[in-house]
Amino acid sequence: MTTVTPLAPEDFDALDAILDDLRTRDEEVPQWEFLEGAMAALVCTRRPIGPDEFLPVLLGTGPLPTAPQDEGTHFANTAQYEQFMALWQRRADEVAQALAAPVETLEDERSYHPEVMDVRGAVAALPEAERAEMADQELPAYAQVWALGFMFVVETWEEEWAAPRDKETAEWIDDALDRLVTLTEDDTGKPEVNLHVEDGPPSVSDARLNDFGAAIWAVYDLHQIWKSLGPRIEPVRQAPTPGRNDPCWCGSGQKFKKCHGA
Repeated sequence: MTTVTPLAPEDFDALDAILDDLRTRDEEVPQWEFLEGAMAALVCTRRPIGPDEFLPVLLGTGPLPTAPQDEGTHFANTAQYEQFMALWQRRADEVAQALAAPVETLEDERSYHPEVMDVRGAVAALPEAERAEMADQELPAYAQVWALGFMFVVETWEEEWAAPRDKETAEWIDDALDRLVTLTEDDTGKPEVNLHVEDGPPSVSDARLNDFGAAIWAVYDLHQIWKSLGPRIEPVRQAPTPGRNDPCWCGSGQKFKKCHGA
């Protein structure tokens, strides 16, 4: 497998800047963490889903590559779109490479590490005056937005995530998705560690960290299952056979029994 150059911090900053610009035209454009989860799900999805299909759903963009529109979300120009897609593809390739690697522990440098942020930890580490200004804001739990992005893709392209007939495989998929759904919920455990600042006020529970690890392994399971099954195959529907005295389907003008039915 070709080694992919991982995105550097400045690359993620560039993605955030593009999303901030898009958000000036549509405030509902999601944060990168949501898109990071959506990307992982797209990498796992049975049928390859291209940008022309997923970008309008995830970002609300119009026809691609782009053109300024009177209303709605659109990239500022084609160069901005191309920069976004180049960074997106590099990250998607990085995620795919990690999920295909034969790792046995998440400590392995080849393993998948979602780009998530401990928002509560970051706010808890702020000076008291700045923290007070954000007291009324509802802050997401660790990896909650990532899991919501993943499940958004599962629910949007539900036909590609429909359980197979094999009961055991269907149970494996349900179990993996349950582990991801757990992360979409709040972290109500006792905070034990701050993942934003090493010595900051505790903001994430040990139970949450365990659930996060279980969710990453769930992504590995889903990737392996769906890639082994391959894209769904639509059943072949055979046209009804003409009656013996019906005109032949080939257009010869003869009865079926005298032509292709002979």
